[in-house]
Amino acid sequence: MASVGVSRSLPRSRRDPEERGSRRDKFSVLLPTYNERENLPLIVWLLVKSFTESGFNYEIIIIDDGSPDGTREVAEQLENIFGSDKILLRPREKKLGLGTAYIHGMKHATGNYIIIMDADLSHHPKFIPEFIRKQKEGNFDIVSGTRYKGNGGVYGWDLKRKIISRGANFITQVLLRPGASDLTGSFRLYRKEVLQKLIEKCVSKGYVFQMEMIVRARQLNYTIGEVPISFVDRVYGESKLGGNEIVSFLKGLLTLFATT
Repeated sequence: MASVGVSRSLPRSRRDPEERGSRRDKFSVLLPTYNERENLPLIVWLLVKSFTESGFNYEIIIIDDGSPDGTREVAEQLENIFGSDKILLRPREKKLGLGTAYIHGMKHATGNYIIIMDADLSHHPKFIPEFIRKQKEGNFDIVSGTRYKGNGGVYGWDLKRKIISRGANFITQVLLRPGASDLTGSFRLYRKEVLQKLIEKCVSKGYVFQMEMIVRARQLNYTIGEVPISFVDRVYGESKLGGNEIVSFLKGLLTLFATT
């Protein structure tokens, strides 16, 4: 297979006083992947670039669930390029769900903060320093990226997809009143122990999982900060949102409403 075209030449670290105060912290990025061969090299390069420029200590943990498209082989090359201290490939044999992917990744994480995000380039790493600054400002347990507040937004979706997302978020707000503006997003920063506790409490799978994490956080009195983000639809590969996921979401929402 052709080698991954990623350069190690990155800008020098630049730290402001607030960022220097976070040097003792380490941020573990969990990247669950399935058929992300085209996207993985770029998202990893952007992550390395963002962390190097901001000066934060980091590691990127790739949890590939047996992708048939060669994602694992690409991850192995990235591990060689950037070093196994920064890129940790921790694969699994098959798709076992997002929650268990996070559990698997946390077993190998050495950071005291965990960042979760999608590997399909819909979440830009440039927002991560803002997440970290927000966390320090308010000493938050969770910082969540929001598409529905401030200058946040969604790009590349058709009208149907936007209506589904907005509708799901609106219904969730009405029924659960979670105290956060974007319940279905999956770009967040957690204290490691908080994420561990929330995963223990969560029972949902699929797209309901992220929503339940915020609902359980409210129940446990964890504090949540928000940072507006731009969400961009994937460039390569196919969306994993289909009719079955929408039905599953509605069922999960009603279950949460009945049990919380």
